[in-house]
Amino acid sequence: MRRDGEVLEQRAVAVGTDVKVTVPIPHAGQNIVEVEASPLEGELTQVNNRAVISIDGVRDKLRVLLVSGEPHAGERTWRNLLKSDASVDLVHFTILRPPEKQDGTPINELSLIAFPTRELFQQKISEFQLIIFDRYARQGVLPMIYFDNIAKYVRDGGAVLIAAGPDYASPTSIWRTPLDAILPAEPSGDVTEQPFRPSLTEAGKRHPVTRGLEGSESNPPQWSQWFRLVDTKRNNGTSVMQGPDGKPLLVLAHEGEGRVALLLSDHIWLWARGYEGGGPHLDLLRRLSHWLMKQPELEEEALRLIVKGRDITVQRQTMADSINDVTLTSPTGAARTLTLQSVEPGLWRAEVTANELGLWRATDGKLTALANVGPANPREFAQVTSTTEVLRALTAATGGDARRLADGNAIDVPRVVPVRTSTTFKGEDWIGLKMRDVSVVRGIGVLPVFSGLIGLLLLVGSLAATWAREGR
Repeated sequence: MRRDGEVLEQRAVAVGTDVKVTVPIPHAGQNIVEVEASPLEGELTQVNNRAVISIDGVRDKLRVLLVSGEPHAGERTWRNLLKSDASVDLVHFTILRPPEKQDGTPINELSLIAFPTRELFQQKISEFQLIIFDRYARQGVLPMIYFDNIAKYVRDGGAVLIAAGPDYASPTSIWRTPLDAILPAEPSGDVTEQPFRPSLTEAGKRHPVTRGLEGSESNPPQWSQWFRLVDTKRNNGTSVMQGPDGKPLLVLAHEGEGRVALLLSDHIWLWARGYEGGGPHLDLLRRLSHWLMKQPELEEEALRLIVKGRDITVQRQTMADSINDVTLTSPTGAARTLTLQSVEPGLWRAEVTANELGLWRATDGKLTALANVGPANPREFAQVTSTTEVLRALTAATGGDARRLADGNAIDVPRVVPVRTSTTFKGEDWIGLKMRDVSVVRGIGVLPVFSGLIGLLLLVGSLAATWAREGR
């Protein structure tokens, strides 16, 4: 049993018995499951040794925890984006009363809700697909042990996004916690405050998070300016957006099984407010959050087969400058080698026409993709042996017969007899064909057009028509 080309299980089963198997669905989108039997000697075809089913994985809800530090103009940008996505279940806390603001007011007289730090960052942290810190600085609200839990959560497959402002360069920076082991860039302590237009780096032009953002095709990009950027050093992630002098603005990184993103400016709200025409903040932030939550369509390295009718598009997404040839294998095992062409930065394609129905497989040596053309399990391959039993019920009900013409070397072709009134259409050495007299051919006559008197008349008529026309 395979899922997406990966062997999940092998077992010995008895012929004719029902066996139940459990197939984990690890990701959203299409999961192709194959169940294949070992081939036997002398089989007519091995195509029907494999049964295929496509299972669509759907996330019921993506749980996101948004923790806002000091209130600022861009705080609602994140909230509005996440609340507008029906697939996101958002939990949002804003730190309005850090410990240093204690003034002796009794707890039962406060209208604020206590931040459930232990419940969120120790007991239920694994239930979230993404944790966002929006301009959060160390304020004594989260003990260091909880930052350690967050770092472990990322290495185990979670995701963290830091939307940084001047707080990231301050002595209370979130960098100065156990998160420094997973964050992709260290703050230098300086903040650049000058007008600049964010732009894509060379890697950003290939990365699915930023590739093809509206307005990015021109130089400078057709979107509004930002005015602040946190300077960093020791950048060990992939910088996909940059600020003035090529300084990193958006840095993405893989850490263990999880992912981390670092946005080094808090001015994306200017795009949301339409300042100087704004910018593609919705596309950028939605792609960014979905990449962090491992949506398959936003993977940096991916091989895909896209089927439309009988046309197969082989598509390779990569961050590299070049790619290997792709081997495309048909359902019957015939292989061909395809050289993909670059259609845009980071995206390579080739198109072929499927001449067989069934499961097609593509691989470049590292990645594998599967796609099914036509019905998953064609009925014409369900029973490939010659038999008269399939039509026997129909022929018996209508007075006919289904019989084999050849048995070994002996060939016995029955006589075809026209039958008009009988209800039996078979005999020992004959089969009947009911005559319905729908049409009757009484005779055939052949008359040459251009011969004899008719030909002479046609010729004279044409000359007369020509003379009359010219005479006008």
